[in-house]
Amino acid sequence: MPTSAPGNRPRRAFAWMRRRAAGFTLLELLVVVSIIAIASAGVAFALRDAGGDPLDRDAQRLAALLESARARSRLSGQPVRWVAGEDGFRFEGLPAQTLPEQWLARDTQVAGRGVLVLGPEPVIGPQAVVLTSAGHPDRALRVATDGLRPFTVGPATP
Repeated sequence: MPTSAPGNRPRRAFAWMRRRAAGFTLLELLVVVSIIAIASAGVAFALRDAGGDPLDRDAQRLAALLESARARSRLSGQPVRWVAGEDGFRFEGLPAQTLPEQWLARDTQVAGRGVLVLGPEPVIGPQAVVLTSAGHPDRALRVATDGLRPFTVGPATP
């Protein structure tokens, strides 16, 4: 004998969910494919930038090292000079082995005079150094500061 108590009859309101569980809609598939495409593009750009140009890496690294030496000079109150040599560079005024003294790429060179004074004053004069690559002599990067802002990397202007 059937009763009319709630919960005793089959629910027809959710019958559409049982039919839909068999597969995905076109809209759901498009959303998933677009998410995968965006993620793949992000990974591709990240992998391409990881290699980078050796001259770019050396210039960015030099800017960071110069800022580090500048901060150490201000902290200690002692002047620090960056001097480029034939086989690398050195920081005069800092203890030995404090900062790296070699280029990442063997063919990185300094064009012109390679001496920068990094402190201990909070504001130093405008200074710049131009880096070139023996493998690509037509390309040069300038690591410079106006004396107040940090060292930045940009293209060298002739």
